[in-house]
Amino acid sequence: MNKPTEEKQEAQQENITSQTPESTPPVSKAEGPEEKAEETKPSVSNASRSGDSLRRGKRKPGGEKKSEDKEASEFVEQVIAINRVTKVTKGGKKLSFSALVVVGDTKGRVGYSLSKASEVAMAIRKAMGVAKRNMINVSLKGTTIPHEIIGECSGARVLLKPASEGTGVIASGPVRAVCDGAGIHNILTKCHRSNNPINVVKATIDGLSRLKKITP
Repeated sequence: MNKPTEEKQEAQQENITSQTPESTPPVSKAEGPEEKAEETKPSVSNASRSGDSLRRGKRKPGGEKKSEDKEASEFVEQVIAINRVTKVTKGGKKLSFSALVVVGDTKGRVGYSLSKASEVAMAIRKAMGVAKRNMINVSLKGTTIPHEIIGECSGARVLLKPASEGTGVIASGPVRAVCDGAGIHNILTKCHRSNNPINVVKATIDGLSRLKKITP
C-alpha cells in the first residue's frame, strides 16, 4: 500500500518541476525600459540643437542694433548753448529749455537746430533729430574752403577765409563747431558786430551754403 502513494508523490513533484520555466531570463523585463530610454536620447539632443539654433536666430537683431550704433557714431554732435525760456500765460509762467545743436558727418554735410522742450535732455534729443534732417552740403577744397566769403544773419557777420595746410581752425566756439561738423580742418574766421551764438551759427551756415565749387 505504501508503494502507490510514493509513486503518486513522485509524479506530482515531476509535474511541478515541468511547469516551472527553467530558461526564462529574469533580466529581459528590465532591459526593455533601458532600450527605450536609449532610443529617446537622440530626440533630446535634437531638441537641444533646435533650441540652440533658435537662440542663435534671436541674436540677429542685436547685430542690427550694433550697425545702427555705428551709423549714429559717424555724426559729430555738439551742444553749443542751452537757455531757459519762460512763457507768461494767464495761469502763470511755464518754464522750458531751448538747445542749440550742430550735427555734421565731417564729410561736407552739416546742419543746426534750435529746439525747445520741458527738459534739457528732451530738448537736445529733439534738436539733434531736426538737425540731421536739415543738413546742407558744403563744397570743400581739400581740408579748407575754396574761396573767401562773408555770412550774414540779423546783426551778425562772419568772415570765412581759406587757410594753408597746418593752420588749423582759427575760430570761436560756435563757428568751430560748425567747421568741425563739416570736416574743415584749416580756416581763418572773424565774427563782426554780434557775438550771439544763435546768429553766429546761422551766419556761418549761410556763408558755407553759398560757397562755389572751383574746378582746377
